[in-house]
Amino acid sequence: MLAIWSSKHLLPLENVRYNIIVCDGTVLLITSLPPAHAQCSGILSSAVGGAGGIPRTAMCGAPDPQFLPGIEGEEAWAQSSHWWVSGPSRQNVTMDEGGMPLLPDSLVYQIFLSLGPADVLAAGLVCRQWQAVSRDEFLWREQFYRYYQVARDVPRHPAATSWYEEFRRLYDMVPCVEVQTLKEHTDQVLHLSFSHSGYQFASCSKDCTVKIWNNDLTISLLHSADMRPYNWSYTQFSQFNQDDSLLLASGVFLGPHNSSSGEIAVISLDSFALLSRVRNKPYDVFGCWLTETSLISGNLHRIGDITSCSVLWLNNAFQNVESENVNVVKRLFKIQNLNASTIRTVMVADCSRFDSPDLLLDAGNQAGLPCRVFDLGGDSEEEATDPGLHASGSGHVKEGLRRMLDSVLDGHAQLSDCALETKVAELLAQGHTKPPECHSPRNKYLIFTTGCLTYSPHQIGIKQILPHQMTTAGPVLGEGRGSDAFFDALDHVIDVHGHIIGMGLSPDNRYLYVNSRAWPPGSVVADPMQPPPIAEEIDLLVFDLKTMREVKRALRAHRAYTPNDECFFIFLDVSKDFVASGAEDRHGYIWDRHYNICLAKLRHEDVVNSVAFSPQEQELLLTASDDATIKAWRSPRIVRVLQAPRPRPRPRPFFSWFASHKR
Repeated sequence: MLAIWSSKHLLPLENVRYNIIVCDGTVLLITSLPPAHAQCSGILSSAVGGAGGIPRTAMCGAPDPQFLPGIEGEEAWAQSSHWWVSGPSRQNVTMDEGGMPLLPDSLVYQIFLSLGPADVLAAGLVCRQWQAVSRDEFLWREQFYRYYQVARDVPRHPAATSWYEEFRRLYDMVPCVEVQTLKEHTDQVLHLSFSHSGYQFASCSKDCTVKIWNNDLTISLLHSADMRPYNWSYTQFSQFNQDDSLLLASGVFLGPHNSSSGEIAVISLDSFALLSRVRNKPYDVFGCWLTETSLISGNLHRIGDITSCSVLWLNNAFQNVESENVNVVKRLFKIQNLNASTIRTVMVADCSRFDSPDLLLDAGNQAGLPCRVFDLGGDSEEEATDPGLHASGSGHVKEGLRRMLDSVLDGHAQLSDCALETKVAELLAQGHTKPPECHSPRNKYLIFTTGCLTYSPHQIGIKQILPHQMTTAGPVLGEGRGSDAFFDALDHVIDVHGHIIGMGLSPDNRYLYVNSRAWPPGSVVADPMQPPPIAEEIDLLVFDLKTMREVKRALRAHRAYTPNDECFFIFLDVSKDFVASGAEDRHGYIWDRHYNICLAKLRHEDVVNSVAFSPQEQELLLTASDDATIKAWRSPRIVRVLQAPRPRPRPRPFFSWFASHKR
């Protein structure tokens, strides 16, 4: 005779779950208890006795150690409850007298399917049969999809060895345990960046300091650079060069509220001396390293009310070069801006690693997604309607401009002042823009935010950097550029139809992750100074820089509340397996890159501005907030290792010690 009873047939106990298995008169009571009920054998016996006349048996307490497999704490990550099996004292109630299991594996498997992950692991401690079933691949596949709510058509991570280990990776190896809070900053902390070795990290803050930290088991402050003597208002961004010998720090100048001027400083990490300072406009270009000793900055030249020109410069980190024949600065690109847009947030991606990514993301079914990537070298649909915009050469440009002005003066075309300025700027740029270069897989990409419809950044521009542009050596300013190539055309543009508030590259540089607050569907920008309202939900988009296609679906969970004109950058970071981002809802978030699921929410007291994974240890994450703190988070696995008691060294015998110290 075999019967299975669920807890609904028993005396209800608060926070207690159990199943009863009756096999040939033997009662197996499997229960998961909170610590407060650890010795409630009488209550459990009463519960069994009240369940439809089932005969009561004495509780035998914890399972006999002789029947336990030698797991030795391996399941500590599950934080399982206490488990008991009810039966005659000192008897293995899971097997008969001949040592054969009372229950077949298939039945134990079906029972385990109804349990949670922690309960399955705890039940696996009862005997070797249950342990074997508790490690069944099909069982953990079901547990995985059910617990993490992953779509069934998503395959297992390509690097995973089993479903059990994959469940454990997402449960036990995500940095979600707060281990340290740093309070040395006195104002909002805006940005965090790790050195490539992971031994140090830097933080920038509204208190106008750049702080450099020593990343050990206990994080400590190494150096603090106050930038107020250089007329800075605050520091906003930092980046280590490739060999971790120099630190780029970007800040904002003191000035009117609407001032856009900033500066980049280069700090030596050997002596912490300030080596050079470079102007940077607008300040939210931030700046970045191109080589170990060369960095990129920006400048902005106004042409009209809503038309401008952004110039990107390559600067030598060491500005004390005295020779007249050695350049310390070189112009990289000159790009036309329309409708009050500007170039911001520059970063460099190395294309050489595209063919060997750390994690290959499957594009999946993207048929329902709108096409976001296009070439700026070609004409848009709007331009195609006007044959004058197809003209090349100065003669055709003048003719197209004349026809358009005649149309406006005759009253056939009704254009606002902004629209007229934009049309004239587009026509004047025709025939004076250098076309994109042929792509080389070994080159680098310069990536930045831009736009063509309004001042809010809603597009991502991509420009290839050629080998001869990687150094400040070469022609002096003004040479190598004819009058017919005044502007540089972009190679690719990604339109996200929303306000971009963050970007980050995967460690292999192949995938670009973008925080965006979407515009309403179908919205049209009629006035460049009045962009559409933006959503509170933040979409985390993913683009493959090799195929120039969007992959995966947008990651969601985090939120932001500021309107267009107050919107600020929220920095994100990407590790081999995870992606993390700050948010205005006082939390940091962590997602798995392969499964597209949110794994953790990290609490702060105010807006979380920046996150940073250790490049050598993705189980360590830092978060920075407007609450003026930096928090360090480690995975439960690492926390257990760090908190595990260290074996005390055995004292040496007295005579051995005495003999070793004899003179």
